[in-house]
Amino acid sequence: MFAPATGRYLGVAVLLLAVISVTFALGDIPKGGTPFLGTLLLGWGFLGFFLWFFRDPERTPGPGIVSAADGKVLAVGPDGDRTRIAVFMNVTDVHVNRFPLAGTVTAVEDGGEGFRPAFHPDAVHNVWRKTTIATSAGNLEVVQMTGVVARRIVPFVDVGDERAKGDRLGMIVLGSRVDVLFDRTQARPTVEVGDRVVAGVTRIAREVGT
Repeated sequence: MFAPATGRYLGVAVLLLAVISVTFALGDIPKGGTPFLGTLLLGWGFLGFFLWFFRDPERTPGPGIVSAADGKVLAVGPDGDRTRIAVFMNVTDVHVNRFPLAGTVTAVEDGGEGFRPAFHPDAVHNVWRKTTIATSAGNLEVVQMTGVVARRIVPFVDVGDERAKGDRLGMIVLGSRVDVLFDRTQARPTVEVGDRVVAGVTRIAREVGT
């Protein structure tokens, strides 16, 4: 299964491969020559990369507040009266982001400027999209941040949408960072910096009293 809204990328890769194949098939070019093989392999490489990058496997939600993104935990700590857990996604991770808890989207806000490396502390100032969700643990925020290469955030939901835990929220094209913020009186972190997490599956916090 592939992520929603990725048809254009897969279409370009398939079209490129088709043009290369037809051009060499109809042209007066030695089919065994190095240029032909190199170009054809490049086309297949692009297609393979996009098929892998835009994969979107089905997942069964884990317990507690689950990660919104696949990747490595960059930071766990206070942010005012909330706790912020930041996860860095590299190009090999699944890039579909998911709901950490069941809830209703109450606000979607865009902001920030620039495209710094997503793993850098200043990445919090990059172009971002913040989705606020009303949940059983109070208002929870998922902040999708761009990076040096990743500059496109693709939303799957809008204000008023209700979703279950682990449902698809959106994606960032070509790796970046996703932060989850929650009221620290409502939940406690269960991960540490350096942990690997899986979106919709790995518990990153537990609600107080559970």
